[in-house]
Amino acid sequence: MYRILVIEDEEDIQEILRNYLTAEGYEVAVAGDGVEGITRFHSGSFDLILLDVMMPKIDGFGTCELIRRESDVPIIMLTALDEEEYQIRGLDLKADDYITKPFSAPVLMRKIAAVLRRSHKEESQQEIYYRGLRLDLAGHRVFVQEDGAWTEAELTQKEFELLHVLLINKGLVLTRQKLLNLVWDEDYFGEERIVDTHIKNLRKKLGQNYITTIRGVGYRVDKENEKQSYR
Repeated sequence: MYRILVIEDEEDIQEILRNYLTAEGYEVAVAGDGVEGITRFHSGSFDLILLDVMMPKIDGFGTCELIRRESDVPIIMLTALDEEEYQIRGLDLKADDYITKPFSAPVLMRKIAAVLRRSHKEESQQEIYYRGLRLDLAGHRVFVQEDGAWTEAELTQKEFELLHVLLINKGLVLTRQKLLNLVWDEDYFGEERIVDTHIKNLRKKLGQNYITTIRGVGYRVDKENEKQSYR
């Protein structure tokens, strides 16, 4: 599980970032200014830092410079300063990305994932996160997040494969026949309603309804909401 350090002095933005990051499956630590951020950075190992620029004690530029003296940990800077000179300054300090406020939280989550992929040079995705759901592909295990804690859901092999197929096709409606072909393979000649039974079992075991029924067509896992923006 990736660990992310958020260094941000505005408590409402701290909370927004913490909620989104936690929902994506990241472990999150928060600091309210540059001094606390440096202390937190030294107290643990982090995979990425979200760093605000306008902060008391030590601003984001100074904090980034201090961190860069001893670490190449990926840094994404967040700021209301959208002038080109500030962006250039942040990039010159070897920040990996520079995002201006107000920002789209879902877009930020994707930028974080992209930076992590580049920094860790992942050859293939080993885990999938979706709205408090985590699939460990290598371990063939599923975890559901509740009140900040991850609990394993005991799924059968077919239930796991069915969930996996739906998640990697988010936003697409998959017919029963398509799901049969993908999960049970094309040689399966049994009853299509076996898909309905497995969907029902998945909903019960996961404790939440991640799967939408499209009447007369099939099933779909919705894409994450990309409409909201936050300052």
